[in-house]
Amino acid sequence: MTAHQAVHPVAALCRTLGVSPSGYYAWSKRPLSPRARADVELSAMIAGIHRESRGTYGAPRVHAELAAQGIHIGRKRVARLMRAAQLQGVSRRKFRTTIRDEAARPAPDLVDRQFTTAGPDRLWVADITYISTGAGFLFLAVVLDAWSRRVIGWAMETHLRTELVLAALDMALAQRRPTEVIHHSDHGCQYTSLAFGHRCRVAGVRPSMGSVGDAYDNALCESFFATLECELLDRQRVRAQIDARLAVFDFIEGWYNPRRRHSALEYLSPMIFERTHGVGDRTVPLGSTIDQGAATSVSPLVLAQ
Repeated sequence: MTAHQAVHPVAALCRTLGVSPSGYYAWSKRPLSPRARADVELSAMIAGIHRESRGTYGAPRVHAELAAQGIHIGRKRVARLMRAAQLQGVSRRKFRTTIRDEAARPAPDLVDRQFTTAGPDRLWVADITYISTGAGFLFLAVVLDAWSRRVIGWAMETHLRTELVLAALDMALAQRRPTEVIHHSDHGCQYTSLAFGHRCRVAGVRPSMGSVGDAYDNALCESFFATLECELLDRQRVRAQIDARLAVFDFIEGWYNPRRRHSALEYLSPMIFERTHGVGDRTVPLGSTIDQGAATSVSPLVLAQ
């Protein structure tokens, strides 16, 4: 009624709605109920959390963030307030990039879709995706720790040669220094190459490869790439390749690893999950960025290449 008072008399609006003018005026002067006042305050907090999540969080992650701040309310209430404020998270899609070398001999499948591990640096998963820019494609190779879902190695290049996945593996090895770890990937020619196999043998890494053409055999990397696509690539178009490199750097090291809440990690971020479960920071503090007291080793050369 308030929105239409400038066009129609209040008495006419009241007759249409079947209420008395005196009842309407009494209602309009009545103070908000405690529940309504709480909803107003919660809505402001929810909007702030959604904004800090770069507009990506839906109700489950907003609910987890509120709980971490000591505010315990129902998830359905969070969803209702988000709908009222027209706030919503982003949904994910999946895509793939690597091409199999039919002549290469793949490594055995040491994982068999069992991606649950008891601790860090026991199982790493790796894959490649592409990023479209105004200056052509960039290719991103990543290595994730299956235990914490943390991106521990990544590299970007304008080509799909073996050097791309070697750079990502070398970053993971330099940061984590594992004593014995399984490296699981698909049958992409970069991972079946002699150079990659030799690097794994020298580093004591055990290569593993899933079945051909089955996304479930590398589901963790597929999930990360789907998150990267819907939370960054679908929402931000870049012209220059240096802008794409900076955007991916900021997403991985400034958001995904230190802050983004993961549904499989008790709604903790990968880095917080590691610290919560008694694993200290395992990175080498060279050219590092600091977020919430944790250091992530990233060479400045990564951005300059």
